[in-house]
Amino acid sequence: MTSFNREKAAPLAIAVSASVLAAVTAAAFLVGSSSVSLGDLVAWATGGDVSASAKSILVNVRLPRVLAALLAGGALAVAGAIIQAVLDNPMASPNIIGINSGAGLAVLVAASVFPSALWLPPLAAFAGALATALIIFGISLGASTSRLTVVLAGIAITSVFGAGMNTILIVNPDAYIGSSSFLVGGLSGVLMGDLLWPALYIVAGLAAALVAAGKLNIMALGDDTAHALGMNVGATRLAMLGLAAVLAGAAVSFAGLLGFVGLIVPHLVRFFVGHDNRWVLPLSAACGAAFVVLCDLLSRIMFAPYEVPVGILMAFLGGPFFIYLILKNRRRGLE
Repeated sequence: MTSFNREKAAPLAIAVSASVLAAVTAAAFLVGSSSVSLGDLVAWATGGDVSASAKSILVNVRLPRVLAALLAGGALAVAGAIIQAVLDNPMASPNIIGINSGAGLAVLVAASVFPSALWLPPLAAFAGALATALIIFGISLGASTSRLTVVLAGIAITSVFGAGMNTILIVNPDAYIGSSSFLVGGLSGVLMGDLLWPALYIVAGLAAALVAAGKLNIMALGDDTAHALGMNVGATRLAMLGLAAVLAGAAVSFAGLLGFVGLIVPHLVRFFVGHDNRWVLPLSAACGAAFVVLCDLLSRIMFAPYEVPVGILMAFLGGPFFIYLILKNRRRGLE
């Protein structure tokens, strides 16, 4: 597919992704351990009469879960697209380079020390994600640092932070309700109250990312060209990594350590629309949201009457894809 064809395909890709997003979102409201009829869903959505049982399921169970999947998917996918562009590393994503783990560790520390401060976990998640992003950014500045070195450093950081999270949960098992689901990524226990602050951060972060998409395109031209065009490349990289940290941290604060959304989705989007971030970022948001909603729906019905956390299903999908990327980029070199 040529660059010209990809540019022409972008509007069609947006239309298709929006249709898929609407379809999987509707299916997520309808299907579950207690199914809801399409008529009840339409009546509830339009303010019509709906049975008390159906309304209770839709409002108290399906709505917070679907909204959480939409927010987490869009945030993590856009964060992954930004990180890959800033670090010029196709194998980077929030979970691969440790940003998710940094946010998760900060959330558990905050929950242990200030258990009643419900507004604190999103801020703590951002702080942990940002600290990890700065560490990775510092490592990537080395003149001889290869892409593979950055990935390996991120995996090492993830292991260390993972050990920290497990230590907290062993010492203080009540630090976080649903901790087992949090560690692998899950949406089953999410309530509307858990989404208020993270949703504000995610909406603001997505808006800022769309505005800054052109800066990522300029950075892709190379540091010298970007400098010649008047860009402060170092400051812009830091700002964009901070933006990715906001998005990833906010998602982790309620969804746990969901992995591989930010790895798989941006690659899929670039395959269809190319590398213009003015298209990549909005499409990543839509496709990421649809991807997490679909995976969460499958995790509910594939093993019924049992349910597995959505992060487990994503790991089954993302692990092989990560191996594929390693093999694909080995021929080109990982310098």
